[in-house]
Amino acid sequence: METIGAYEAKTHLPKLLERVSKGERITITKHGVPVAVLQPPAPLRKTEPKQVIAELRKFRNKHTLNGLSIRDMIEEGRR
Repeated sequence: METIGAYEAKTHLPKLLERVSKGERITITKHGVPVAVLQPPAPLRKTEPKQVIAELRKFRNKHTLNGLSIRDMIEEGRR
């Protein structure tokens, strides 16, 4: 991991971002003290639709409206 000063990082930010997009990690220092790390974002996790549906059903089974209808809740919110 490379270390670079804050002033130089500000001056060369587009080049640093290009390097980071290729997988590098760069530590930014201020007066020799690390203050930030530029690194690529963590990969996004994709969830299968079947898993999402199963989790929604599980949530729905655990949380009930105790006999209230959606219409009752809407009307309650208007008062």
